[in-house]
Amino acid sequence: MERQVILNSKHFELTLNRLCYQLIETHNDFSNSVLIGLQPRGVNVVRRLKSKLEEILGKEIVCGNLDITFYRDDFRRREVPLIPSATNIDFVIENKNVVLIDDVLYTGRTIRSGLDALLAFGRPSKVELLTMIDRRFKRDLPIQADYVGKTVDTLISERVSVEWNEIEGEDKVVLFTPEANG
Repeated sequence: MERQVILNSKHFELTLNRLCYQLIETHNDFSNSVLIGLQPRGVNVVRRLKSKLEEILGKEIVCGNLDITFYRDDFRRREVPLIPSATNIDFVIENKNVVLIDDVLYTGRTIRSGLDALLAFGRPSKVELLTMIDRRFKRDLPIQADYVGKTVDTLISERVSVEWNEIEGEDKVVLFTPEANG
């Protein structure tokens, strides 16, 4: 597979900062808003946004992690069973503004599962979607992000990976393209 870096560490940092300020424009001091990251990769985005927002605002931001394993529409169709991750929502979302967060928006099915799972915790006043990368040309469902780090036009055969310094050793976004035969 060919690798193409579409966000290097500098642009990655600028993108996260921009997303923070966009969130602040809408949610002010976050007194009635919470951030919830979808397991497994959305929690990395939340962790970093939380840190930056707390630094900017000088106050704690309420955040949680949501596992969607049992809400997926392909849960029973897989040969290898899915292993659930931890859900950590130790606060009330009833009548709160919830920002649901994932790393890559592609077909929309993960987000749909996240919305279903979220309702098990109450009825939010409003739900918004933030994603680091929006792969806009392969939606299976009518889902659109309110906050987007970068929009990337990709082929079905391509894959996008948001990589984190804490996990992969460097903050960056990589596009993987199958090598052409011939």
